[in-house]
Amino acid sequence: MAYATGAVLIAALAAGCSSDSGGGSSAPDSKPGTPAASSAPPGKYRTLPDACRAIPLATLKDLLPGTAEMPEAQQEKVFEGAPTVTYDTDRRIGCRWKSDAPEGSRSIHLDFERVVSYDTSVSDDDRAREVYAKKEAAADLPAPTLPSGGGSGGTPDASPSGSGKADPDASDDASADTDADADGSTPDGTADGGTPDGDTGGSPAENLQPRLLDKLGDSAFLDDLLTRAGSTAQHRTVSVVFRTSNVIVTIDYTAQPALSTQVPDSKELQEKAQALARQLVESFNA
Repeated sequence: MAYATGAVLIAALAAGCSSDSGGGSSAPDSKPGTPAASSAPPGKYRTLPDACRAIPLATLKDLLPGTAEMPEAQQEKVFEGAPTVTYDTDRRIGCRWKSDAPEGSRSIHLDFERVVSYDTSVSDDDRAREVYAKKEAAADLPAPTLPSGGGSGGTPDASPSGSGKADPDASDDASADTDADADGSTPDGTADGGTPDGDTGGSPAENLQPRLLDKLGDSAFLDDLLTRAGSTAQHRTVSVVFRTSNVIVTIDYTAQPALSTQVPDSKELQEKAQALARQLVESFNA
């Protein structure tokens, strides 16, 4: 009888150990009576498209004027693009295109960045918002101005072309150009009394300043920088940066005229860069 009682006790202890071991399937940091903490949702995009194939041929021809006059073999090389060197094409990929024509050169740099959060409490989208916010802050966009201000006297614009931002190193050269206006050019950098670069000819309310953009992805901004290459030549780079879910896209569109007296047209570059950005947003949402 004592042996039977001992056997029952051993069986009960064994059953208790077996029950405890079954609880190991729950999370180590879970508490009795409370559900395990859930991870933040992943981003919408798990892969990135091929950047060198992301822009349609017709769009490339429009963005790179002068390519139609090139020999066919040279055209193919230009439109093929040059991939940007990256260490992980699932996380970041880019491509560059450049064309040289008698009127000047144009180049495009396209960059895709897929943001991934390694913090289970922070979603990929939230992390992408943080990365985008840093890019926007680094652009140092000027404060928006009201159209009722009248004229450009109240704008923070420092560009010789009347739009965008100017390279600080170009200030001395700009003053020298002003002294040379006897040749018929105006202080804003245009020749023969033409309208300032980027001027819409009677539409002062149109904003060509670096600024936030509406209805482009989840968030977007445009930057416009006029710089000098060497002693006299000027080139302008219009950048459009937008976020769609956990992917951040950067477009840099640059123009450098062949003549040092010419200033790249801000309005044209901005319109084309924004049109490309809208195409890319649609391709991501397709």
